[in-house]
Amino acid sequence: MTDSAPATTRRRENTRTRLMDAAAEVFAEVGIDAASVEAVCERAGFTRGAFYSNFASKEELFLALCARSAETTIAAVRERVTSIEDRGLNTADDVMQLVHEVLEATGEDRLDVLLGAETRLQALRNPEFAQAYLALNQGLGESVTHLVRDIAEARGLSLRVPADVATELLLSVWVSTSETALLLRQAPALSRSGLAERLSQVVGLILE
Repeated sequence: MTDSAPATTRRRENTRTRLMDAAAEVFAEVGIDAASVEAVCERAGFTRGAFYSNFASKEELFLALCARSAETTIAAVRERVTSIEDRGLNTADDVMQLVHEVLEATGEDRLDVLLGAETRLQALRNPEFAQAYLALNQGLGESVTHLVRDIAEARGLSLRVPADVATELLLSVWVSTSETALLLRQAPALSRSGLAERLSQVVGLILE
């Protein structure tokens, strides 16, 4: 039984991952209200039984997607920051270069932007969902704030505003610029370039 436990765990994790990947596509395409558990299961190639053995509801699955997206983004940012720390980040230009490299590492695409927009829409409509969403968003904000503070303190850079305010500005610009690029149907490369430029401008305002 002990030997089979790891295999069982891997199968369960694989099932959850496939369900979440399928749900991300379905939610982004039609929204969480129009999406059905059956549609998610069909996209993933599983039965309803497999779904409900992993998630109590599609809302719970949706929140799990939000958490995974935030964790993936933070992990990618931290990995890229760590990988270039040895080069030093001593000037605003260095930090702006970091912004460009972080965007390359996160690789945000159309699906990410659509899912993020759907998340915020559901939070605005549903008070219970809003509470869970705000908790997740707070966790993301705290992680980014910690990262901003670490970079500033490690390199002797001064912020014109508190680190949490800097984080709020950066994330707000990230969201609005990404959604505008999607509305304009910009190519991914052009979208990332425009986002990097806008974030670099915000960094220039934030740093002394």
